[in-house]
Amino acid sequence: MSYGPVHYEEFDSAIGLNWYLVDPNLRFLMDRYLPPERRQWAEGHLVRWGELVGGTIARRSEVVDKSPPRLERYDPWGREVCQVVHHPDGLANKRDVWEQGPHALQARGEEVPSVLGAAFTYMLSQADTGLVCATGMTGGVADLVSRYAPPEVKARFMPRLLATSFAEGWDGAMFMTELEGGSDLSHIATVARRVDGDRWLLNGSKWFCSNVDARAIVTLARPEGAPEGLKGIALFLVPALRADGSRNGIVIKRIKDKLGTRSVPTAEVDFVDAEAYILSSPGGESSEARGLNRMMSMVNGSRLGVANMALGIMRRSFLEAAIYAAHRRAFGRLLQDLPLVRETLVEMALEVEAAAALVFETYAHSGRRGDEESRRLYRILVPLSKFRAARRGLELASQGLEIMGGNGYIENFPMARQLRDAQCHTIWEGTENIIALDVWRAIAREGAHEALFSRLEAALERAEHPLLQRSREVTAGALAQAREAIAFLSGADDELRQLHARRLSSLLADVAQASLLLEEAASELEAHGSARKAAVAGLFVRRRFQSGPLAGIDDDRTVLRLFPAVVRYEPLEPSALASA
Repeated sequence: MSYGPVHYEEFDSAIGLNWYLVDPNLRFLMDRYLPPERRQWAEGHLVRWGELVGGTIARRSEVVDKSPPRLERYDPWGREVCQVVHHPDGLANKRDVWEQGPHALQARGEEVPSVLGAAFTYMLSQADTGLVCATGMTGGVADLVSRYAPPEVKARFMPRLLATSFAEGWDGAMFMTELEGGSDLSHIATVARRVDGDRWLLNGSKWFCSNVDARAIVTLARPEGAPEGLKGIALFLVPALRADGSRNGIVIKRIKDKLGTRSVPTAEVDFVDAEAYILSSPGGESSEARGLNRMMSMVNGSRLGVANMALGIMRRSFLEAAIYAAHRRAFGRLLQDLPLVRETLVEMALEVEAAAALVFETYAHSGRRGDEESRRLYRILVPLSKFRAARRGLELASQGLEIMGGNGYIENFPMARQLRDAQCHTIWEGTENIIALDVWRAIAREGAHEALFSRLEAALERAEHPLLQRSREVTAGALAQAREAIAFLSGADDELRQLHARRLSSLLADVAQASLLLEEAASELEAHGSARKAAVAGLFVRRRFQSGPLAGIDDDRTVLRLFPAVVRYEPLEPSALASA
């Protein structure tokens, strides 16, 4: 089924649109990944959500960015309260997300497939990725509590974490970073002292704590007497309120004055005899050296969430740029009719769909981790998704701003905030360097690349249509090069592996995106007889792996002829692509 074309000239702004109905590629992905028996049920929820986030939530988000949360550390009597004060629109947005998003569906007993939850988050990210952070960590905290908390703690927290009412619910957060250690968690200095049973007191400082006023916080600390390094770290649950209802020993020192994602308060925090509960296996001891492993299970989910946030900014940037180019005139023509602008919009569309292919494929495997092959595949797809989408999100936000010229650089146009927010994703849950090293770690320790290559080879096998043959051959050659690169680095010293980690991650991401796009193209050709995805896949492969002589300077005008299909989502007959 074709969900296009999209007539950008009919829109004044992205805000006010239904962000589901105006996104043919998202609808294609829902057809691709959702089981047929759930597809119709999901459609109604997606349409409703697309209208909410593209309208009310998006409008409020513009206000909240200019009126971010602030800290009231003391009450009028001088008593320390450490209260974060939110703009009413910020609280209204959080309430709508909590009570109408995937959390609410799950709390009501509905089964929400991972790719459907991803679609909700992807659309919300186009409005405000800070809001995604503020509302999105609760699921990860709930998972850790349900698996590792003592029964009495579980009974206290789970009803709040799963509540359908925002007023009754407790949102979650994850505090890891300390001033001295940064990304090196082996230097965690926060100390935990056992009081009795599973109850502990934490003392120490955390440096970068997002959603700082969350009611349920998971954090890392070193129990007294535990060894130095990673093996001595344990995982703890810290409530905002003690069991007796009094304020816990969580001192918010100041809220960071951040470049972007201003809607979510990020702060420096001291734990001062903060009441906490250890999250360990039933009967497990604090020294069992699994605290970091358990936290990393949440971090991996959070990294995939950051990739999805970046994807949302990519899509919003493309949509805003396409709308602007359909209205703005220069040199006697619409911007969208100028060759360089056409090429830029095509390239932006390619990057959005390539990143979406990678991110949604990763979500599709997040629910299959009981299978060892899917577990290893998910293990490497997560950092690859974050590596690629975070960087491309920043690049597309910059391109979208540039298409708007000086207007894009002004804060009352939408692109300035998208650019500010996009920069956050390149460092959130690990910088590009950290993520690239994690890709190598997945290869070296778990052989995750073999699961990746098996999946990509299967995707290429499905790309049998004659229109896809050349692109499939080129991509298969790039996959073979990736195998050779891994074999070479496996015999190299650690310094050389680190030196090439980014290049290897980029190559793997390119091959993965190209293979998945070709599989999507084969599916569309078979099901609907449309060659639009084949055009997207072919252009992507050409730009990644076939620069050609003279740096691609030739008489090929394919990118201009395919503009209506790629950017406006017009159907494309296979015969038209064959002659393009």
